[in-house]
Amino acid sequence: MPLSYLLALAGALILAVSWRWVKAWWTFRGDRVVTCPENQMHAGVKVDALHAASGLRLRDCSRWPERAGCGQECLRQIEAAPEGCLVRTIADQWYSGKSCVSCGRPIGRVQWGPSQPALMSVDKRSVEWKEVPADHLFETLEVSAPLCFACHLANTLVREHPELAIERSRPNS
Repeated sequence: MPLSYLLALAGALILAVSWRWVKAWWTFRGDRVVTCPENQMHAGVKVDALHAASGLRLRDCSRWPERAGCGQECLRQIEAAPEGCLVRTIADQWYSGKSCVSCGRPIGRVQWGPSQPALMSVDKRSVEWKEVPADHLFETLEVSAPLCFACHLANTLVREHPELAIERSRPNS
């Protein structure tokens, strides 16, 4: 009988530790934008989400390797608002209420995955989110326009394979 209690206690302990680890990983995964305490400029960072349950530390920073020995004071910003500095959250807020610059359809709620919206840069080039460095996110958003996934695909096709695309003007409705 005591062995079964011991096994149940060990199982509960393993479950509790596992839950804490999964919750920390879920909370702290993803690219983030913080204000570097040293120079007050934006920096793109990634938290070491695998070890977040035992304490936060950075896995990567756009200011590294030059500033790799910093005290990582920016982690306080992430602890204070883990979702607020997440690139996806910032992008969701930016797209909110906006329509595609090309077709005029509302972007709606962003579905992050293979068919996510993109950005139209100043030079009319379609830009995917993975091409935007986190430390330049706000500057990029200031000069870009929202582009739905369908128009992003069309823009990319015309740019990369013009021999396969025929551009037609839209009839006036």
